Amino acid sequence: MQICIFEDKNYINLEPLIYSRPVYQLVCGILTLREKILRSFPGKKYSLHCRAYLHDVLQREFPQIPVNKLTDNECLFINGRILSDKNLAKLFLTKEDRLFVSGGTIAAAKLSGDQLKAFSENFPDVLSLEDFYGLPVQEVDIEFVNYIWDLINNNGLELKRDFDYLSGKGRAVKKGPRRKIHEGVHFINNKQIFIGDGVEIKPGCVIDASGGPVYIDKEAYLYPNVVIMGPAYIGAKTKIKSGATIYGNVSIGKVCKVGGEVEGMIMMSYSNKQHAGYIGHAFLGSWVNLGADTNNSDLKNNYSTIKVAVNGKEINSGMQFLGLIMGDHSKTAINTMFNTGTVVGFSSNVFGAGFPSKEIPSFSWGGSEGMMNYNVEKSIDTAEKVLGRRNVQMSEADKKLFMDIYEMTEDARMRKGY
Repeated sequence: MQICIFEDKNYINLEPLIYSRPVYQLVCGILTLREKILRSFPGKKYSLHCRAYLHDVLQREFPQIPVNKLTDNECLFINGRILSDKNLAKLFLTKEDRLFVSGGTIAAAKLSGDQLKAFSENFPDVLSLEDFYGLPVQEVDIEFVNYIWDLINNNGLELKRDFDYLSGKGRAVKKGPRRKIHEGVHFINNKQIFIGDGVEIKPGCVIDASGGPVYIDKEAYLYPNVVIMGPAYIGAKTKIKSGATIYGNVSIGKVCKVGGEVEGMIMMSYSNKQHAGYIGHAFLGSWVNLGADTNNSDLKNNYSTIKVAVNGKEINSGMQFLGLIMGDHSKTAINTMFNTGTVVGFSSNVFGAGFPSKEIPSFSWGGSEGMMNYNVEKSIDTAEKVLGRRNVQMSEADKKLFMDIYEMTEDARMRKGY
């Protein structure tokens, strides 16, 4: 029996990060939601389901994995929004075709034989309960990621879980022939610190795992006088600049550059926040660049819960701390300020004095004094240059993705009058 990790209709509530990737490719802790699901099914062959316009980009990333194809006569469909734990596989044990539901949301479904064949011949773009009508229903207790702030809020716990899974509980590696740890580096709670091959840590750095584990991946580089407080993850080939202070619950992807002060932040791979400024309780996509002294507020002056724009609607997040949510390829100029719960879409350019709107659609250009449409061809041209600086070639599938996202986000820009 194969596994198929799928997207359901509620993927859209995780905009703008889901415009350029399936929901299960979002990170929480060290691993993606996809990786967390698969570790509960070791050795199982699997396929991936995604919206049709993402197919080519996803297939290039996983050339050996079937995308939007089923290759077996039995399949366990698993919702990619599940925040998986080690007991996930036990919840879905069944020999018969069955639908697993949690709180009115589809968690998984087992299909086989003629039912699976009929289903695969008309594979929906996103799945829903109605697609499995007629199956026996079993209630299960599952935690889903419903909004981006669920990822931020769970990041500390998931960092601890992923650290135990990847490094082995209580195992620390801080010295070795392929690591360069200079004199004057201070480690606190060594057993909860993992340092990968090729890492270099300069004098004056403090790695403090007393509040949670710290995982520094291969070939990361820490400039002098960096402070990292766990739980935290520093991705492969990422550079942490001198004087940076990284407080707990921070995940930084591979090939990033980070400076200043960060707390409770998830940053996807290939993004930069090199300079002074505070980013907290935030989620930044890939290929983001924050100009010097970019800051976000993550706490309202009256300490009330923070409201966020999601799909043109205002949603009360229920969170007291929530900062910036920014999609892939977006950028800020120096001295940019963001209010609590600001959402910036895909490939937007924000600059100017004052606080811009808390809802900035994809392909926007401007700031507090006004916004205009960001020409998609110019956006693609800039992205191609940015990728080239990291020796990544922009494919025709990437360019088509920009065009697709531009078209699907047109209504959001029109609501703003441009």
